[in-house]
Amino acid sequence: MKTREMRFSGAGGQGLQLCAKIFSKAMTGAGYHVSMSQSYEPTSRGGLSRADIVASGETPDYPLATELDTLLILDQAAATASEGIIRDDAMVIVDPRRTKNPPEGNFKVIELPLSETAIRVGSERVTNVVATGVIAELSEDIEVKTIENVLRAISPKKFLDMNMDALQAGVALARGVKAA
Repeated sequence: MKTREMRFSGAGGQGLQLCAKIFSKAMTGAGYHVSMSQSYEPTSRGGLSRADIVASGETPDYPLATELDTLLILDQAAATASEGIIRDDAMVIVDPRRTKNPPEGNFKVIELPLSETAIRVGSERVTNVVATGVIAELSEDIEVKTIENVLRAISPKKFLDMNMDALQAGVALARGVKAA
């Protein structure tokens, strides 16, 4: 197992902590040792928010992200927050509706209509779950089925169907990227 460093970033209220929780549980279940941290501004909605995961086959040497290989940006507020720690071969997934100026570098920026897809599914509030589906499908380390099982286990019953639809919509977006 290679060490993975992931960051889910955007604005407060976008469900970034939930993304990290889903991946953390899935990766722990797949045998990774996982460290999760979070940072957010004191505003309840709209301020910069992020959640990081460092996962390894052994206990991570350092629990904070220093070389991201996966970065999700759901809002312009987070576009520059990860400068200097994005690996050259990283995958940076951006919602262009909310992020007009994504970071630039030797990494791969993938702009996908995450929030627009979530709106079509039923609510912009599931943008984080759409993004989770994208990352799971594009990841080589974690199976979509594992993410699906975690999501089923932690979703409130009244949101389960919408969350599952959002996850599958994200998987479909990622398959479009793979086919291109």
